[in-house]
Amino acid sequence: MLIDVDFRDKRPLYEQISSKLAELILQGVIIPDEPLPSVRALAVELSINPNTIQKAYSVLEQQGYTYSVSGRGSFAANVESILPKKREELYKEADLLLKKAATLGISNKELAEYFEKTGKEIWDDRNS
Repeated sequence: MLIDVDFRDKRPLYEQISSKLAELILQGVIIPDEPLPSVRALAVELSINPNTIQKAYSVLEQQGYTYSVSGRGSFAANVESILPKKREELYKEADLLLKKAATLGISNKELAEYFEKTGKEIWDDRNS
């Protein structure tokens, strides 16, 4: 599994795990209806308490990234239904960022150049 926990990270372990799994689901690395590792297996793999994994899985299910089947485990949901909501959340964050930039006197041109440069680096990294 492609999950690493950082014990120096200030975020709780369950939050690190749930956000990484959500990212993998959104990216299509974990495809819809694919089973997630069992709570016990992931706990052993990451050397952490199974209750932490269970909490991460609960958060993912509440957020719509996964669903559970009694006796069978957790599975990746089809994220097409939650993508519009996630995009809307991103746009709200962008609005706040733009307002903060304006307060700091950052011009549209400067901000656009920053996003162009940084975006290119991020997309190049993701596609390599």
